[in-house]
Amino acid sequence: MKDGGIGGLEASREPPPLQLDGVKSSSRLAAATRPIPTSTIAPEPKAGSTQTEKWNTKNLALRLGADLISAASAAVMVAPIISIIDRSIMENASGRRSLAQSIKSSIQALLRTPQRVVFSKPFALIFALYGGTYLTANSLDTATSTVRALPATHVSSGTAKFAASSAANIGLCIYKDQVFVRLFGPPGAAPRPVALPSYALFALRDCMTIFASFNVPPLLGPVLSRRVGDEVQRFVSGQTMAQFAAPATLQLVSTPVHLWGLDVYNRPGATSWRDRWAVVRKNWAVSTAARICRIVPAFGVGGVVNYKVRRGLMERLV
Repeated sequence: MKDGGIGGLEASREPPPLQLDGVKSSSRLAAATRPIPTSTIAPEPKAGSTQTEKWNTKNLALRLGADLISAASAAVMVAPIISIIDRSIMENASGRRSLAQSIKSSIQALLRTPQRVVFSKPFALIFALYGGTYLTANSLDTATSTVRALPATHVSSGTAKFAASSAANIGLCIYKDQVFVRLFGPPGAAPRPVALPSYALFALRDCMTIFASFNVPPLLGPVLSRRVGDEVQRFVSGQTMAQFAAPATLQLVSTPVHLWGLDVYNRPGATSWRDRWAVVRKNWAVSTAARICRIVPAFGVGGVVNYKVRRGLMERLV
């Protein structure tokens, strides 16, 4: 044994202990100084920030303008033919003139003096009715896309849209009907207030029409697109087919409701439902055909024009 160290013995050499604490400290220091990816950092709220910063408010004023333009474009296209058909159905139900005679007379007036027809009360009422209905539906789509941060081209389909569109359509349509039924009521009869049952039947008719025109096509369109081939969709899309088919098919059910409401006004003394049903059944076929011809431009052509004009304008604002 060699002398050295304490007690004259050489101390045995042991490996120095691992500096784990130092390693851990170094690792923590490196982790602390390593830059954190930007995507993981939550943005600090700015002063005065609100929840609306998460909304899609890009070009909101212009988007609302696009809603108005597309609604007006659709309404001005459908107003002439719808005002003619609505008048003919009213006059046929009241016994003033047959449906064919009324349509012929109105078309002749449109061709001879179009300015008088365009600036007439029936035309203005129809324009306000469908322009207001389309504008309500469009504005709701814009509100939904804004609040939920969706693309400007978003088209909603649900309870909110049904309720808003129905409220606008029912209110405007009932006002239109009570003016029309007075203008084109039974010959020789003084205009009188529209009874509450007529209002209720008109409201039911409009709820059915709105549901088939605004809520069914967005749901039915994708189904038709999957069913029909690509060759067909090169000419007409499933959405377009649904926009025409749904409201037109519903007229088989809604027309009797409409005729019943008219008969309540035209014949207030008829109390037997069988008597009223006889009149409704008599005019059912011809009135259904006329209302299908009416609904195709109203929510078919008008719906397609409104949809495509709005989408084209919104795509430029995205």
